[in-house]
This record gives sequence, structure tokens and C-alpha cells, in this order.
Amino acid sequence: MNSPFFQTALPANNITMRQRVFDGAVFLKPAGTATRSLTARVISLMQEHLELADIRMAHLHLSAEDMFARIGALRRIVYLDAEFHQRVRDVVEECGLPPNRAAFDPIRLRVVQSGGHLNPLAAPVYYPHRDTWYAHPQSMIVWWVPLHDLEPQETFVFYPDQLDQPLANDSEIFDYADWIKEGPALKIGWQKRDSGITARYPGSLEQTMPTHAEGFSCRAGDQLIFSGAHYHKTLPHDLERTRYSLDFRVVHLDDVAAGRGAPNSDNRSRGSTLPDYVQP
Repeated sequence: MNSPFFQTALPANNITMRQRVFDGAVFLKPAGTATRSLTARVISLMQEHLELADIRMAHLHLSAEDMFARIGALRRIVYLDAEFHQRVRDVVEECGLPPNRAAFDPIRLRVVQSGGHLNPLAAPVYYPHRDTWYAHPQSMIVWWVPLHDLEPQETFVFYPDQLDQPLANDSEIFDYADWIKEGPALKIGWQKRDSGITARYPGSLEQTMPTHAEGFSCRAGDQLIFSGAHYHKTLPHDLERTRYSLDFRVVHLDDVAAGRGAPNSDNRSRGSTLPDYVQP
């Protein structure tokens, strides 16, 4: 069972829900109709593209190069295809957020392999960070959805005490205009094998990690909803299975207009992703 830090029931009033997220609340909501449909659709696509029934064991059947290419093609589909844009609207509407006021950064397919932390090309996956260090608005709310049931050691941890505390970081290296100048590869994520070394990913420069960490387990299709300003870190694992998840980022345009959002204590990234969000 997860700690009380993870709240399971969303406030009925969406304005209240958004403000609580900005204040640091993290909601771990059980799967709904929209996320069950989304995860089933993505798993079916993955089984087709990977030519495997048990996609969690893909690393045992495909070469690293072959798997990277096939996953890359899937990432482009879930990020760019209009079907998946509509699925984002379905998920947020089911949670009470009006889709006609929601702009969003589309779905990204995340892959964390067993022993992946030993691969230098994957190093940025494990950087402790805030999502806002990537030039996202402070009013951004993150939706994270696992494709399978996951144990705490194969998810990630939050450091809740750091939400409004300045941290040593190099977010100033991130310039969104520079990030996308050669096309959408970095925006979609992991379209080039060497991007983990050649691209500049912002991260923490703290010498030690905070002592208070909150981890979690989850079921397939659950919805983890949190502020992009939360400091968090993907955990390395050696469980001999691959972790797949989906995430997307949403802003309510009224929050942007009113300047509402999570506290900004240390974000020095440049530019803004918001003009490239899918608009209502």
C-alpha cells in the first residue's frame, strides 16, 4: 500500500484540483475508462510492432538496435497521431478538466529497461529533475500512466520537501528553440541513439539527495497526476523486465492567463514549449 502522500480521490471541483496540484498534492487515481482504453490500444500496437505477445520481455528477443528502431516508430505514432491527441482529451475530460480549455504536450512512450542505468546512452533518464527545467509552464500538470502493474522499485520517487526549495541545477543550459531547431526528434524523445550523450539534458547539481522520498506501486492504467515542478527521479532496476509507461503534460489556459501555477524556485530554462502544445 502506498503512503498517504499519494491521494486516490480527485476533488470534484477541477479548479480546486488544479490548485492542490500546484500546492504539491500528488494524485494516484485508479484506472478509468479512458486510460484502460488508451493502455489497451498502446499495448496492442506494441505487440504488433515488436512482434511479441509479452512486450516486457522484448529485450530478450530483439537486438538493442532493432528494439530502438521499433520503439522509435511507436513513439512517433503516440506523439503525433490525431487518434492519441483525442485520447488525451478523453482522459482529462474524464478527470473533470474541460478539454476546450486544455492545451497539452502529447503522449510520450517511456521505456526503462532492466539494467538500463548501466548504459551511458540512457543516463539522462535517471537524472533527478523538475519537468519545468525543460521550458514548460509552471501551470503544467503531468499525467503519468503505466502500461502494466508495477512495483515501487520500478517506478520513480518524489522529493516533496523540495517543491518550493531552490536546488543547484543547470537548467540554464536548456534553450527550447535550440532543442527543436533540427526537428521534432528530441521533442518526441529518443529518436537518435546518441541523443543521451550529444543533447544537453538539464539535471540536478546537488551533491546529495534529499532524505525524504516518496515512492509508489501502481496498477496498469492508473493515473498519477502531479505538478511538473515536483523534484523527482526514475529508479534504476534489475528486474529482468522492461517498464513501459505513457505521460503527457496539460495546462488549463485560464491558469496560464492568470499566472497560476506551482512555485518557481530555481528554473532558468529559456524559451517556452507552450506555443507548440496542441491547442483546444
